[in-house]
Amino acid sequence: MAGAGSRFFRLAGMTASIAGKSVSHAVRSRRASDEDREAARSRLYEEIGLQLADTLGQMKGAAMKVGQMVSQYQDLFPPELAQAVAKLQQSAPPMPFEQIRQQVEQELGQPLSALFSQFEPVAFAAASIGQVHRAILRDGQPVVVKVQYPGVAQSCESDLKQMRLALRLMGLIKVDRATQDALFHEMRSSLLDELDYTREAHQLQVCAAFHAQLDDKLIIPRVYPELSSQRVLTLSEEQGDSMATASGWPPAVRQEIAERLCRFLCQEVFYLNQFHCDPHPGNFAFRPDGTVIVYDFGATKSLTPDTVQQLRQLINAARRGDVAALEQQLRQLGSRNDRGSVPAAVYQRWLDLLMPVLRGPYNFADGLIHRQAVGLIREGWPYADCFRPVAELMMLNRAASGTYWNLAALQAGTDLSPLVQQVLGDPA
Repeated sequence: MAGAGSRFFRLAGMTASIAGKSVSHAVRSRRASDEDREAARSRLYEEIGLQLADTLGQMKGAAMKVGQMVSQYQDLFPPELAQAVAKLQQSAPPMPFEQIRQQVEQELGQPLSALFSQFEPVAFAAASIGQVHRAILRDGQPVVVKVQYPGVAQSCESDLKQMRLALRLMGLIKVDRATQDALFHEMRSSLLDELDYTREAHQLQVCAAFHAQLDDKLIIPRVYPELSSQRVLTLSEEQGDSMATASGWPPAVRQEIAERLCRFLCQEVFYLNQFHCDPHPGNFAFRPDGTVIVYDFGATKSLTPDTVQQLRQLINAARRGDVAALEQQLRQLGSRNDRGSVPAAVYQRWLDLLMPVLRGPYNFADGLIHRQAVGLIREGWPYADCFRPVAELMMLNRAASGTYWNLAALQAGTDLSPLVQQVLGDPA
């Protein structure tokens, strides 16, 4: 991890550079035609996104994590920006092993050789706040050890403040100040949760017990509490194949996996009222018998029973095609504000696009939803001010959209109507 001063000046320099580009663009756009202004704006956001990706990709910690979040929220940030920083979702460069060894020994209070009979010095996965090593326990049990980078927690608050300032000064957050406050509070809360491996260990144990009662082909790694702490987490090694490999398996297997991924999310939301909200493909592995392995429970979100009931009523209104009830539920959730009116036809076009997914066989390999959604977003732009993002649902949006992309990556066809009927009942 870079020193606090170095990180501050790197982020501040990035902010100043991009703010200058934004001002220059505004000056040049004053006399441009609407078409030229829109094209220039798109190029600017793409250029800003590339600069963000270049700077944040060299940093670990909260700065990179916020950059990853930017890439996942195209309703909050310009899509050109989100697409440009999408590469931050890929693995980060690993930290030197000597620093990792010191972190493990400091956290667990013993030499590495006393804790493990073998500990691979080369990480097999590295991300924004930690990396993962394979190891073998003294009794011969293979495990994986997740180690938080030294200094990440200390840099968290400063990084978040700098990233928020950067995005606000660049004019890239498309919501009012109060909503910004709520959204960044949610980001901060989520990041602080991910930094606490003790919390993650608890979430792993709760979710493992929950799913064990429902599905013996959904695997969650076992926690070794005696070899875990706030910054080190030791888990059983659960092996499986990647999503890229699984996408080449027979259609029946891919269908079973797709249905299992959807049940995993829906049962957690509507039964457990808390859910795994980091659907990155690297957090899942698969076996040819349809088994799904879920990793990384650092990012989980709890919902209140009232919110879950409102979500149930919202989806059932959509299933009935009841536009008036749908808008009322959006108001109760805080997504629909009091600005202007939205024609029923706007809602209906979205229902026509999304409801076939819930009503019967659907082929996610076609990719129709995201392609057609782009057109609907453009058509609905005059009504954009009538809606606002809801901080409490930000992580649910992340989980749902990530699940969709995972099903598309699997090239899966499936019928979700039995699952919908099971968790939501009759739509009336």
